[in-house]
Amino acid sequence: MKNLSKIFNNRVVLVTGGTGSFGSFFVKKTLEESRPKKLIIFSRDELKQFEMQNKFKNLNLRFFLGDVRDKERLLQAFKGVDYVVHAAALKQVNAAEYNPEEFIKTNIIGAQNVINASIACKVLKVISLSTDKASNPKNLYGVTKLCSDKLFISGNNLAGLNGTKFSIVRYGNVSGSRGSIIPLYQKLLNEKKKYLPITDMKMTRFLITLNEAYDFVCKSFINMSGGETFIPKLPSIKIIDVANALDNKIKKKIIGIRPGEKIHETMFSENDGTNIVEFKDYYVIIPETIFFKKNSYFLKNKLASKGKMLKKTMDYSSGNNIFLTISEIKKKLNI
Repeated sequence: MKNLSKIFNNRVVLVTGGTGSFGSFFVKKTLEESRPKKLIIFSRDELKQFEMQNKFKNLNLRFFLGDVRDKERLLQAFKGVDYVVHAAALKQVNAAEYNPEEFIKTNIIGAQNVINASIACKVLKVISLSTDKASNPKNLYGVTKLCSDKLFISGNNLAGLNGTKFSIVRYGNVSGSRGSIIPLYQKLLNEKKKYLPITDMKMTRFLITLNEAYDFVCKSFINMSGGETFIPKLPSIKIIDVANALDNKIKKKIIGIRPGEKIHETMFSENDGTNIVEFKDYYVIIPETIFFKKNSYFLKNKLASKGKMLKKTMDYSSGNNIFLTISEIKKKLNI
C-alpha cells in the first residue's frame, strides 16, 4: 500500500485525545511517514504529554493541555489547523452506565464543541473516530457515540458548501489499545493468575490493529467529501479463541456479561437500509441528509475505486462474519 499519510505533508494536523492509544500511535506514524508543518496533541493528560515530549523530541510537535468540554480552549488550539482527528472520548462501557452525565459532557457536548471550533477556525477536514457500539446501541457509551456521529454528519450543513468537511470512521476493537481484552489477559498471565475470565462462550468482536486503523483513517481523509461514515471490512474473533491463543492450557472461567455489553457487535444494521455503498475493502454509509451533491457522488472515491450500492438490507455483525482461526489470531497479534 502506498504511503497514504502523505496527505499530511506540509499541513497543520491536530488530534484530540492525542495521548490515548490511537492518538499516540497516530503521532508516531505521522512523524515517521510524513512531514506535517505542525502536529498538535490536544489532551487533558499532562503526564502523558510530558512523556511524549521526551519520547519524540520533534520540533514540529505542539502540546495543548485542554478538554473538549472547553470550547474556548478548542478555539485557541484550532487556529491555523488544516486537519483534525477527533479521538477524544470516554469509552468504558461499564463506567458509562454508572456515570452517564460525564459521558454526555465529553462525548456529546465535547463533539459539538469540536464542530463549532472547527467551523469558526476554518479547518479543512475533520474525521471523528466512532465505534461499532454506536450501531444499534445497547449501552450508554454507544448511545453517546451515535449522537456524536449524528452531530458530526450534520456539521456539514452548519459549515456550508465551502466550509469544513466532517466525516466519521467507525471500526471495532483495536488490538492492544488501553482497556481492551488482550492487554488484560496478558496482564493476568504475567501475574500468574489461575484463570482467564470469559464473559460468554459465544461472545464475538471485530478486530483491527493500530496500523490498520491508522491507514484507514488516512485513506478516509483522502476519500472524504463530507457526511460519510467509513467502515472497514474486518475479520471477527471469538473471545474464547483469543484466550486460547494467548494460553490454551490455563483455565477459562465464565463470568457473565457486564451491564450494557452485547454478545455480538454490529458496524451497521438493517436499519441503515440500502443507504450503503460497498467498496472492495470497506463500506460507506451515505448521509440520509443530502448536503450539496447527489448520492451518486459517493460511488467513486478519490483513489479511483468504484463502489456499488447494496441492493439488500443486511446486518454487518461480528457474529455472522469471517472468523480468524487461533493461529491467525496469533499471527495478527504477534503472539
